[in-house]
Amino acid sequence: MDALYEAGDRQLVGAMGLFNKPISAAGEDIFAIVVRLTAENGMCGIGIVGLGSEALASIVETRLAPLVIGRSAFDVELLWEMMFRSTINIGRKGLVLEAISGVDIALWDIMGKVTGRPVFDLMGGRTRERIRAYASAGYAMEDLDQVVEMARGYRQAGFTAMKMRFGWGPRDGRAGMRRNVEMVRRLRDAIGDDMELMTDAYMGWTVQYAMEMLPLIEPYDIAWVEEPLIPEDYDGYARLRAASRIAIAGGEHEFTRYGFKQLITQGCVDIVQLDVNRCGGFTEARKIVALAQAHNLPAVPHAPDIHNVHLVMSSINMPLIEHFPYHGRDGDTFLGELVTGAPEVRDGYMYVGDKPGLGVELNPSIVTA
Repeated sequence: MDALYEAGDRQLVGAMGLFNKPISAAGEDIFAIVVRLTAENGMCGIGIVGLGSEALASIVETRLAPLVIGRSAFDVELLWEMMFRSTINIGRKGLVLEAISGVDIALWDIMGKVTGRPVFDLMGGRTRERIRAYASAGYAMEDLDQVVEMARGYRQAGFTAMKMRFGWGPRDGRAGMRRNVEMVRRLRDAIGDDMELMTDAYMGWTVQYAMEMLPLIEPYDIAWVEEPLIPEDYDGYARLRAASRIAIAGGEHEFTRYGFKQLITQGCVDIVQLDVNRCGGFTEARKIVALAQAHNLPAVPHAPDIHNVHLVMSSINMPLIEHFPYHGRDGDTFLGELVTGAPEVRDGYMYVGDKPGLGVELNPSIVTA
């Protein structure tokens, strides 16, 4: 998104545009949307939205751009409310909120660069020297030996936690349940008792299936089961959480403080999994984390993208960051490939520097617009 920020009077002036780049991930073409604001002095603020659509371009250019042009880039609270309230009639979740998120993230990147501080400094400062990361690439395969070997590699690399994805659901019946249990059992044997094991059903189960599945994996000391149900089934989540001895995680596909209020107050989750580039950007994500903290629930973001990294670093209530080790097949690195200068992960921890703004730049070999 092209816009001009005038350092003297702190106003956004000029036209906004938006460019996207199709990137192949997991065998299908998806769009990563990059919102870009260029300051008058040459500084560039970026906000990346993944798993969206080219329709975001129209939303930004026709609905959001007229609201922010001519206003201060530092007025993020006012600008957020203006963008949200002016688009309520066309979408309070989904693409519209992702578009708002991209603009908001780019505004915070600009603020950091103008002030010479990393974004996490603007939101609360550094809460630790490094962030504990969990390896997130345990996709179910017919050959479970590959997943087991991968898990052993994570342990040897110093990770203290990992996440696997269930490969079988209600349509696979009892045989699928046994395969799920076998995968969990073999992974626990491979990583030992001291390493945390998270699991992810990616919205693929029903309440009844989950009620039957969770007791079967409970003996293997599961840290959480992520998104067992579709996001809108608040009642189902509440029933499942009340019945389960395993923690329930969710929120990756939730939007704004209003959606997370429902998720939290109805007792749906034990772990709140927001994503800054979906839920409404930094301006809204800060409110969601505070809401979770007020209910004594930890927040662990979806994905290790740079916006989530800054949120975690600035919050006491966010103990972990997800990390996608690259194996050439998972397709979970596409947003990271859009930028250079992303934080380094070593020995199971992420190290975040003090570069101004988000601390990254667009990768010219991937982003050409």
